[in-house]
Amino acid sequence: MKKFKRHLVTSALPYANGPIHIGHLAGVYVPSDIYTRYLRMRGADVISICGSDEHGVPITLKARKEGITPQEVVDRYHELNKKAFNDFGISFDIYSRTSNKIHYETASQFFRKLYEQGEFIEKSTNQYYDEEAGCFLADRYITGICPYCGNENAYGDQCEKCGTSLSPTDLKNPRSTISGSAPVMRETLHWYLPLDKYEQWIRKWILEEHTEWKTNVYGQCKSWLDQGLQPRAVSRDLDWGVPVPVEGADGKVLYVWFDAPIGYISATKELTPDWEKYWKDPESRMIHFIGKDNIVFHCIIFPAMLKAEGSYILPDNVPANEFLNLENEKISTSRNWAVWLHEYLVDFPGKQDSLRYALCASAPETKDNDFTWKEYQARNNNELVAILGNFINRTLVLTNNYYKGEVPSPADLNEYDRSTIDSIAACKSGVESNIEAFRFRQALAEAMNLARLGNKYLADTEPWKVIKTDPDRVRTIMYISLQITANLAIILEPFLPFSMDTLRGWLNITPLHWDDAGTAKLLKPGHKVSSGELMFSKVEDEEIERQIKKLHATRKANEEAVPVALPQKEDVSFEDFSRMDIRTATIIEAEKVVKTTKLVKLKVDTGLDIRTIVSGIAEHFIVEELPGRHISVIMNLAPRKIKGIESKGMVLLAEDAEGKMTFMVPEEPIKNGSPVK
Repeated sequence: MKKFKRHLVTSALPYANGPIHIGHLAGVYVPSDIYTRYLRMRGADVISICGSDEHGVPITLKARKEGITPQEVVDRYHELNKKAFNDFGISFDIYSRTSNKIHYETASQFFRKLYEQGEFIEKSTNQYYDEEAGCFLADRYITGICPYCGNENAYGDQCEKCGTSLSPTDLKNPRSTISGSAPVMRETLHWYLPLDKYEQWIRKWILEEHTEWKTNVYGQCKSWLDQGLQPRAVSRDLDWGVPVPVEGADGKVLYVWFDAPIGYISATKELTPDWEKYWKDPESRMIHFIGKDNIVFHCIIFPAMLKAEGSYILPDNVPANEFLNLENEKISTSRNWAVWLHEYLVDFPGKQDSLRYALCASAPETKDNDFTWKEYQARNNNELVAILGNFINRTLVLTNNYYKGEVPSPADLNEYDRSTIDSIAACKSGVESNIEAFRFRQALAEAMNLARLGNKYLADTEPWKVIKTDPDRVRTIMYISLQITANLAIILEPFLPFSMDTLRGWLNITPLHWDDAGTAKLLKPGHKVSSGELMFSKVEDEEIERQIKKLHATRKANEEAVPVALPQKEDVSFEDFSRMDIRTATIIEAEKVVKTTKLVKLKVDTGLDIRTIVSGIAEHFIVEELPGRHISVIMNLAPRKIKGIESKGMVLLAEDAEGKMTFMVPEEPIKNGSPVK
């Protein structure tokens, strides 16, 4: 691997329209912090950049809903999230915001340079306009009927029921969310970044030069590239955001996807006058930590912007994670289905490392994963308390009992001692290699193996028994146990910074360099250590039940907020119903449709043929588990193309008022192709 002079670590800018939750932490901020702390311990020149993303339609919608200004919305959540990150130990070098003056200047300068270089396409298009409100409507300010699934509340950019990406003109009966009136078409001018111009370069840069990227990142990029890149608008008709800095652009702002990543640059400018060393020196390495919903923006669009500008380095890696669910349900801000960081810090004071540990140990690195309160409790009690804390406590207590807190001089080492010392180096090496490959879950497991090694060593050697017959042997046992403890203080620091700071205090040592780990010579004979205390405390059943009850209350509130059943649709004649050919079938293959969050491409055995059906069920089922499922399908629905895929038929599902779905299947097994009457 190429050696770099310095490292620029960026973490996805969270939207300042709500608090931080555990999904954000597991996907982006805990991995980013682990990596940054590791680099600092290696003595690297590294800065960690983050801040609030404060522009975009969701913020203006929230402001309109609450009857306040967008600035008041972002001020509230910027301060809330900045404090929560700090209290949780996320060690950003700066946590900036895109409403700062320096960001407006930086984003404007970036746009101007591309504009003056002739990089943009200027194009007039027809866009929906609200005559009552007197403004053009961004995609999310328009709702209507989805042409694919019939959802009456689809947005102008996506149907959140079936997951299909839309344009406002695709909607039937479009309405303005501002006034409720039917919008009209008016001509408007916008600027577009011609991504197609950079397609071949991006294809070579990613698919040939960065084959080491995580498979989920590489695969999503390849899917986008294989479908062909198109020019993408960089401006919007809005009154909240960075104004487009050219003449004739009154009432237009930079589109948030163009504006937000420039926030990394403006934050670095705010942090240091030497910002160009990190952004323009080829010997600097840039790493983006993001969630999977930001892969395309950070791997294709932002690199195209940097390439077009011409003076910036490109990201060397983009280790994106998948999504974290909560108690087997998708985390949802709108439904309050989340564990909010600021609330956790109040409910579990002093247990920052317990949550950091649980989120890292079950991180969604290769696929979506699930957080449950019971698993959190088990991680804390069975691993942090019973393994790590137990070993540290026994080691320090025995040292104080036998040697008044002084590290003893070892006697002769036997084969088991030497093997144990060798294992210290092996654990350190395993942690290191996994961190550098962005496999933080495995790195944590390797670090905890050192604590397990220490517990086994004490259990096997039984110094509390041997002290009576062979005190020289016990000096060696306790010396090695103390060396393991000191090594833990190093290799666990990126993961558990609060606890390891406490441990360093008990060991009476200053922060050590990463390269110091892996040896049995960290604490010299005669060095004084304290007896310590219990490093971790148990999470009691009552605390977990309190959190589960809170979620149950949330679920109940969500259920009460919607009708028990969806309203009845208009009557149809028996003749119309009898024309539908509904049959039993079996799913043979299933795969997600790229560039969508909800669509699944199904290959189905209908008993009459093998056909393809596209269905918006990705968020309701585990796609990999769909093959073999029995279903019912409407056979004679006219074929239609969805995301370029011809879908022949419709899968029948039952859906409750909350949108939960289940397949409609016969109670008893029956042959494929059997009519459903």
